[in-house]
Amino acid sequence: MRAPAPAYASNDGVIDTARAALGGMLLDAVDHVGEVALHVRREDLYDAMIALRDTPGLAYQQLMEIAGVDYPDRPERFEVVYCMLSLTRNHRLRVHVATDEEKPVPSVTGIWPVAGWLEREVYDMYGVLFSGNPDLRRILTDYGFRGHPQRKDFPLTGYVELRYSEESKRVVYEPVQLAQDFRTFDFMSPWEGAEYVLPGDEKGALPEAKGAPTPLKADTIVKADAAQSATKAPDAPSESYAKKDAQGTAQTGSGDANAGNQKQDKPVESDVIPTKGGGQNQ
Repeated sequence: MRAPAPAYASNDGVIDTARAALGGMLLDAVDHVGEVALHVRREDLYDAMIALRDTPGLAYQQLMEIAGVDYPDRPERFEVVYCMLSLTRNHRLRVHVATDEEKPVPSVTGIWPVAGWLEREVYDMYGVLFSGNPDLRRILTDYGFRGHPQRKDFPLTGYVELRYSEESKRVVYEPVQLAQDFRTFDFMSPWEGAEYVLPGDEKGALPEAKGAPTPLKADTIVKADAAQSATKAPDAPSESYAKKDAQGTAQTGSGDANAGNQKQDKPVESDVIPTKGGGQNQ
C-alpha cells in the first residue's frame, strides 16, 4: 500500500549538481535531516536562482516562500531563506542569503512575480532591503508603525499603541503604558515551585469539614460526629417529686429487696399449658 503523502525524490546527487551549476556563487551546501540547504553569495543571488531553475537535474521552477531569520550575534545578522520546489522532480530545496540592515538583497521579482509580496513581508518584519523591488513598503503592520517586530531586540509590547479617541474622533497613537501587574509579572509557573499564593489557592490548602469549607485550621477543627456536648451532675429532685416517688414504690416493688423473689414464687398463668388428658404441664 502506497503512503498517502507524496514520496519526495532523493537528495542523492543534488549537491553535486548544484555545485557544478553555481560554481563560485555557492558558498556552502548542507544536507541535514533530509533537507538540502544552499548558501549563496548575496550579490549573485539573481543569477543563482536562474541557474537553479534552468539547469537540467535541478529544475526548481517554483518559489514557494521567502522567510527571514535573525541572528543578532553575527556581523550579518539576517538570513533570507528561499524555499524552492521542483515540480518535475518532486523535490524541495532551500537557498540562504546573509545580509545586514544596510546591504540590500537583489530582488527576484523578475523571475517570480510572487516574490514582490514575499519580499515586502521580510522587509516589514525584519527590515531587510531588496534592491529592484518596485513596491517595497510595509504589508503586515499598521500605518506609522515604528521598528520591525520580528527582530530579536524588538520589545514584546512594541513602542506605541493605538486607540480610538472620543475627543479627537479619530485613531490616535500613544506611547505604550503597561499596568503595574504586567510589569512585575515574574513568568514563573505555579506548577514549578512558585512561592507565592495565587487567588483561590488558600481554599485548597484548608481541610474540608462536613458542610461548607471552613476557614479554621486542622488542629482546631472538631468534626460533627466527634463533637460532644458538655455534661454536668443532674439536679436534686424536688420535694413533691420525692413524695410521689416514695408512694409509687409500694405498687411497683421498687426499693423492696424481696419483691422480686416473691413474684417469682407464684406461677404465671401464661406458663401453664393444658394437655389432652386434662392435666397441666408447666
